[in-house]
Amino acid sequence: MKITKNTELLESKNIAGIVLKPDAKYLKDIYPSIKAKFEKFGISVLLEESSAKMIDETEYCEFEELCEKSDFLVSVGGDGTLISVTRRSFNFNKAVLGINLGTLGFLTSVLPDELEDFLEDFIQDIYGIDKRMMIKTSINLNNSIAFNDIVITRKSVANMVHIDALIDGKKFNSYYGDGLIISTPTGSTAYNLSSGGPVLYPLTEAFIVTPISPHSLTQRPLVLPADFEIELSTPDKEGAMIIIDGQDIYEIAQNESIKIQIASSKAKLIRLKDRDYFQVLNQKLNWGM
Repeated sequence: MKITKNTELLESKNIAGIVLKPDAKYLKDIYPSIKAKFEKFGISVLLEESSAKMIDETEYCEFEELCEKSDFLVSVGGDGTLISVTRRSFNFNKAVLGINLGTLGFLTSVLPDELEDFLEDFIQDIYGIDKRMMIKTSINLNNSIAFNDIVITRKSVANMVHIDALIDGKKFNSYYGDGLIISTPTGSTAYNLSSGGPVLYPLTEAFIVTPISPHSLTQRPLVLPADFEIELSTPDKEGAMIIIDGQDIYEIAQNESIKIQIASSKAKLIRLKDRDYFQVLNQKLNWGM
């Protein structure tokens, strides 16, 4: 079966749980139109609590309740908003539709002026769901989920960081530089790309290990099968910083390790039926221009 084939559809499409981009009060003027379009096609709308308070709506649900009651989730904003919604809803295994109000929009599939046409197809099961690999990591005895990437980096801009890397308990490399990115295929077009890493088709299952400004020119990006466990630590006395999807930041001490594995379930992104990933790359990255 080709990796592009995916026939899964939602069992029910009656209730949409909407989460708005944080600190975007201008959505107060946009949200009523979005809500009305869903309701036009018989889809009830629930609004997440912090989103509702931001735009002075009085009816809302806490996020966990929103996930439990909704058939699918809707992220209104940019890719960062969609990543946050996907990570927060991981334990509920909900599909997410991204309405793009951002600038780049690699992940968010639908523009506001396309929403009505999309919903007309959506209720007739003319859409797709992409399943994207996510990363599980253990930091400070806590588990966390990453959609794009995990970055281990220096604490001070004045210093570089040493990073020891193991695969399935066996040491395979030591890095010295500004840091290291462990990326999913979806995250390959994010920080990984700007650091010289490769672009991977987002439905594959693999880790991308990309050094950030390495001291040695022999250090190069590495693509690994997703069934490996990667373990990272630093021998530096000051420790290091761990950044997950650019949203959560942790500190690790000297010789404290973090373990990285493929997550037990995948992110589900609702998309236009004819959305072509290679066309998206061409448009967003100006390939061939």
